[in-house]
Amino acid sequence: MEIKIRPYQNNDAETIVAILNYYIVNSTALYDYELRTLEQQRSILEEKLKKQFPVIVATINERVVGFGYYSEFRFREAYKFTVEHSVYVMPNEHGKGIGKEIMRHLIDLAKKQKLHTMIAVIDYENQSSIAFHEQFGFATVGIIKESGFKFERWLHSVIMQLMLE
Repeated sequence: MEIKIRPYQNNDAETIVAILNYYIVNSTALYDYELRTLEQQRSILEEKLKKQFPVIVATINERVVGFGYYSEFRFREAYKFTVEHSVYVMPNEHGKGIGKEIMRHLIDLAKKQKLHTMIAVIDYENQSSIAFHEQFGFATVGIIKESGFKFERWLHSVIMQLMLE
């Protein structure tokens, strides 16, 4: 089993939507309530690419099994060297190193773009994602209590940061 990383292609959007919609329905990994449509997701990804941010996919035997990207953290000019990222893996593909390969590539791409820091915003309940990020040197720099409301309960956001330089 070889994991390959490549740039996003338009026909990857269908699998990406399926992955995201699984997490919308079944987890607090995304604070969305409504399922994403194919058109919405294509638009989101194309906007990132237009702004020169990478969108990458992981494949096994040419089948998309995960994806990741980063884009602006905030919209003020002084934040232009800070990005926030997302990494998602198909639920039945966890534990194979897919997320690690995606993260390694995103970090390398951010360094090549001369970015200064990468931010992760993770739901506090998602301790496996927090541990995953710690493997790459991310450190918790804050917790925003009751920042989201989903599944009839308040959720806390953990802010993690990796210095790239």
